[in-house]
Amino acid sequence: MDTQNLFPFFLWVIKIFSLALLIGIPMMLLVVFVSNAAYKKFGSKIDKALEKKYGDKGFTLIEILVVLVILGLLAALIIPRVTGRVDEAKVDSTKIQMRAIKDALEQYRLDNGKYPTTEQGLKALVEKPQEPPEPKRWKKYLDKVPKDAWENEFIYISPGVNHPYELRSKGPDGEEDTEDDIDVWEL
Repeated sequence: MDTQNLFPFFLWVIKIFSLALLIGIPMMLLVVFVSNAAYKKFGSKIDKALEKKYGDKGFTLIEILVVLVILGLLAALIIPRVTGRVDEAKVDSTKIQMRAIKDALEQYRLDNGKYPTTEQGLKALVEKPQEPPEPKRWKKYLDKVPKDAWENEFIYISPGVNHPYELRSKGPDGEEDTEDDIDVWEL
């Protein structure tokens, strides 16, 4: 197994257990002490009245509190995993949008002989450009100019440096030229 993949996992496990220890144990002790004091004061009278009326059919306060503490610890383990999936889904969604834009740009080039210029931008896929060079066989390629999953506009430059055009998303941090940028040519 790859050791680079193990380190983040063990770091995550340590974080979860330390969070559970820092929050869970003091809360459990507090619940036990408070519930024990409350039981001594009120619970025995209530238990006797309920037992007389219903017999031994219900749960005690301690049993319910223990179940709540266990559910809280389980939530502390599960919630971080779910929130990580949201970020991954946004990246995947942005990649899918970029592929759709790339396909529309290719169709534009096939119809008109060249890609839209930087000045025309991705708006040329939605409405006919008025700036030169005006496309000869333009048609509507997209319904609207898309934004990435973080509601930022895509960066479009034509002609590109090493490619016919550049199409990028600023990524989760919303800043250009950082490590988390998503480039259409690296999908």
